[in-house]
Parts: sequence; C-alpha cells; structure tokens
Amino acid sequence: MSDLASTVFVRQELVPERPAPIKTTGFVGFLRTRLFNSPTNILITIVSALLLWFTIIPAAKFLLIDAVWSGKDRNACLAENAGHMVGACWPYIQAKFTQFIYGFYPEQERWRVNLTFIMAAILLLPLLIPRLPAKGLNAGLFFIAFPIVAFFLLHGGGLKGFGISWTADFLAGFIDSIGDAGRKLASVGEAKAVVGPLLVLLGKLIVFLSTALSFVIWPLTWLRDQIQAAGNPVWADFAATAAIVSIALFVVNGGFRTGWRSLIVSLVTFAAIGIVIAVMGLDRTGLPLVDTRLWGGLLVTLVVSVTGIVASMPIGIALALGRRSTIPLIRTFSVAFIEFWRGVPLITVLFFATYMLPLFLPAGFTVDGLVRALIGIALFAGAYQAEVIRGGLQAIPRGQAEAASALGLSYWKTTGLIVMPQALRHVIPGLVNSFIALFKDTSLVSIVALFDLLGSLRASFADPNWATPTTLFTGFAFTGMVYFVFCFGMSRYSLFVERRLNAHRRN
Repeated sequence: MSDLASTVFVRQELVPERPAPIKTTGFVGFLRTRLFNSPTNILITIVSALLLWFTIIPAAKFLLIDAVWSGKDRNACLAENAGHMVGACWPYIQAKFTQFIYGFYPEQERWRVNLTFIMAAILLLPLLIPRLPAKGLNAGLFFIAFPIVAFFLLHGGGLKGFGISWTADFLAGFIDSIGDAGRKLASVGEAKAVVGPLLVLLGKLIVFLSTALSFVIWPLTWLRDQIQAAGNPVWADFAATAAIVSIALFVVNGGFRTGWRSLIVSLVTFAAIGIVIAVMGLDRTGLPLVDTRLWGGLLVTLVVSVTGIVASMPIGIALALGRRSTIPLIRTFSVAFIEFWRGVPLITVLFFATYMLPLFLPAGFTVDGLVRALIGIALFAGAYQAEVIRGGLQAIPRGQAEAASALGLSYWKTTGLIVMPQALRHVIPGLVNSFIALFKDTSLVSIVALFDLLGSLRASFADPNWATPTTLFTGFAFTGMVYFVFCFGMSRYSLFVERRLNAHRRN
C-alpha cells in the first residue's frame, strides 16, 4: 500500500489559465478570418482598399461634393462662376430629362407614354409577386393584350378592318406575290435559249397555282369586300370575326356537350376587345399618329429590350427543341438557323434589317424601321437563348421523359409539364445573363438612326446652352446609373426566383 501511495500524484496548485481563443465573430473576427488570415489575403485586401480609395472617393466627390445642383444654363457649371472645382452638372440632367425619357416625342402627346409605362407596371408587378393569384389571366393581359394596346397608344392611328379583312389581305397579297414570281420567271425563261422552255413552263405552273389559290380564297375576299362596303366596316368585320371564331371554338371543343365554356370565354374576350376599340376610338381615326422616328430615350430602350426579351423566349424554346428533334429536316433547319445568327454581329443584323430587308419585300409593302429592328433583335437573341435552353434540356435525365411516357403522357405534355420546367429552372442564371446583355446591347440601335437612351444623350451634347467641361461625364454617369438600376434589379430578382425554385436543393 505504501508503494502504491508513493506513486500517486496529487496536484497541489491550480492549472494556469489558457489564453483566450481567437475571436471569429463580429467585425474584428470578420477582419481576422476573411481579410487578414494569410499573407496573400492581406496583400489582396490592401490592393483592393487602394483601388476603392482611388475610385469611389473621386467618384463621390465628382457626383456629390463638387457637383452643381441648381442653375439655368451652362454658366452655373463653370468653375469661374461657381468659385471652386466643378463636378457633375446636374442642372443639365434636369433640363434634358424629358429628352432622355421621351426623345423627340411630341410634348402634348407624352401622356400616352406615361400611361403605357403605368399599364406595364400594373400588369408586370402581379407577375413578379409569387403569392398573387390569377397568374394565367395576368400573363395573357401582359403578353397579348398589352402589346396591342401599347402600339395604338404610342403610335396612334385607327383600324380599317379586323380579322377577316386582315386575313384576306394577307392571303391575297401572298398569292399575288406568287403569281408575280411566276410571271417574272417565265419572262426570264423567254430570254434563255437552253433552259428557257423549262423556266417558262415552271413560271406558267406557278401562275396557274396562284390563280387556283385565288379561287380558293374567293369566298373570304368576297366577304371582305362586302364588309368594306358596309357603313361601319370596322364593327361589321369585328362582329363577323367574333361570330366565326366563337362558333369554331364551340364546335372544336365539343359543341353542345363541352363547348359552352370556350364559347363564353371567346365572347367575353371579344367584348373586352370591343370596349378597347370604342374607348380608344380605333373605329374612327384613333389617336394622332406619332412616327417612330420621333420616339427616343428610355422609351425606345424599354420597347426594344422588352420586345426582344419576350419574343426571344418562344423562339429560343422552339429552336432548342428543334435542334434535339429526331426529324432530320427540323434538326438541320434549327442548327443552321442558330449557327447563322450566332455567327453574325448584332450590328450587321441591324443594318440588314434596316437597309437591306426593304429590297426583298414586294412592291408597295413597307415595314416600319423600328419594327424591322425589333424583328432582327428578336431573331438574334432567340438563337442565343436556344443554346442556353438546350443546355438545360441536356441536364434533365432521360428517366424523367421515360417515366412520363410510362404514365401515358404525350410528347408535348411530357415536354411542357415535365422536361421544360426543370430545364428552365436549371438555366435561370444563363437566361438572365442573356437578358441583361440584350438590355445593354439596345444602345446599338443608335447606329441605324434610332435614338435610344444613349442616342438621346449624344444628341443633347449638341446643345450649346449646356456645353461645359463636365457635361459629357455627367451625362454618361446618369445613363450608367439608369442601366445599372435595371440590370441590377433583373439580377437580384433572378436570384430570388432561383432560390425559390431550388428550395429542395438547400442543405
């Protein structure tokens, strides 16, 4: 026992205190663990701080501290009159603000632009808030009804007909162009010795086809002529179109058994269209015409960007599905379309749509310059969206489509309900990145004489009343802030949507 007791150690003093652990929370902990935790990070932190010091401080001094906030002309923004180094000339922005928003839109008609902006905001906000109901109705109003109403609000003018007249005019013009092509081909063949008879025969066959098609659409053209001869052709055409479309939908959807709902929806839709026509006076002359060459500023930027973004999505989806199609003709066309538009600069597309496209149109048929630019931008952006969406489609396992097929779903239901929603969820960052790039690329339309926000800014520099050394920098700073607000808003909202749709993937 004595040997055991002698080997036992009993401490007679307290263990000395250990040093406190390094603080890893709070501001000091953030500095220690994130900014100064290694020699490399210390160097990067110092360089970043110097860059911020030499960029943010001068920018804040130019935009806020040394800025001039009030004045009536350029004299207020001159250093000899201000008594100090002059920064941003904000009175210049105040004087040219309406030009930056409306361009050269007539001042007495600018309420139409304001009403269009208000309608767009009212219809867009419910789509962006997930908890609000009636998304289908709201989407139909925003993507279908609003563009038509906005066109007549911004451009003005009235209607000379409705569905029947429009359809008859389009088909008649298309058939006449076929006949003209056949007659030109036959005239060319008469001047050729070798292949002349073959060309003449082919031209006559095309003319015969055109004549046969004209007899096929004769009932429609006869109905159009009768409507145009009526006392009020717009309302007569509207009533006939509503009756034909409503009866067709009623019959297609089951007739007396299950077609009543489609009939009621069609009648209500046409009633709403009739109310819009009556309120805006489209059955008469409508609002005064405002040529698109007078549009400018933020109005053109939003019209071009929103139209390009909205129109490019269905084009991109169709091309992405076509590129994965098992039908060789569709797949080849989709691949050729995508590669062609992706291989051509946007400037070239705008030049071709503005100056070359009218050369290929039939005689007497014209397309507005802004519309031509919108079509070119939509096709250009659609090719890029197609590749982004195709990447999302390739990320979906084959088992998803196989399981849908096992449940008896058709190809279109499988694509629309199973595959495409998952593919779009995967590529939200890529889609929004394309949207932001397209929004900024709208400044290129100034090359084809369309004054967007930057184009209106450059036009304002020609005013000698505001010619100061800082006017140029102030204008570009203002437009940069406008672009940043829109682009940053799109990026933040895309992050919100991505987190909400990918909640099941959170750890």
